[in-house]
Amino acid sequence: MIFLYNEDAGKELLKLRGEDHKYLIKVRRHQKGDTLHLRSENDPHIFHTYIITDITPRELYLKLQSSEEKAILPPRRLHIGWCMIDPKSIEKVLPSLNEMGVGKISFIYCARSQKNFKPDLKRLHRILRSSNQQCGRSDFMEFAIYNRLEDFLNECPDLKIFDFCDKVLKERSDFEDVLIGCEGGFSKEEKKLLSSKEVFRLDTPLVLRSESAVCAVAAKILL
Repeated sequence: MIFLYNEDAGKELLKLRGEDHKYLIKVRRHQKGDTLHLRSENDPHIFHTYIITDITPRELYLKLQSSEEKAILPPRRLHIGWCMIDPKSIEKVLPSLNEMGVGKISFIYCARSQKNFKPDLKRLHRILRSSNQQCGRSDFMEFAIYNRLEDFLNECPDLKIFDFCDKVLKERSDFEDVLIGCEGGFSKEEKKLLSSKEVFRLDTPLVLRSESAVCAVAAKILL
């Protein structure tokens, strides 16, 4: 853990209880005199350093040592348009996408998306919160939802398309917006909508699941 989120981070004295106490003492094995780093979601770029002054069976007491502006941000921007798949599959790979530095994911209901799938944005935020604490990222990935592919294309006219084609994604690619389909790919009607866009694939003969493709493309562009 790089830091811990706490809404009171920045105050001179802090008292931690509950899950934070359990995690820091029983899992991380922190002791009196150890240093901890905290951030607040209200001002996430400020990095607060605390020292543990006392530990009881239920409470952990901290004293502020310093506060500094220390933003840890992805060096490049990547916005993924992701045709909606099972939210459980999204949740499994979200921490990896966050660690790679994906800036935004727009979930799009396309022709072959199951309409009953609905992303729980609050749950996704909790996953990102935990991921940030582990990887050190100070900002939060953004989310958007589009009910139609046409609406997304109007917002992102310069995007690139991941699909079956002859063009292989280069090692160094500098585009910022990419569209990835759901299981089964794009319909004939959607392919017509996308016909004017640049299409690419990865250098593999294997068929990737949607979530595998998202991770592979993000890693190729960002890392």
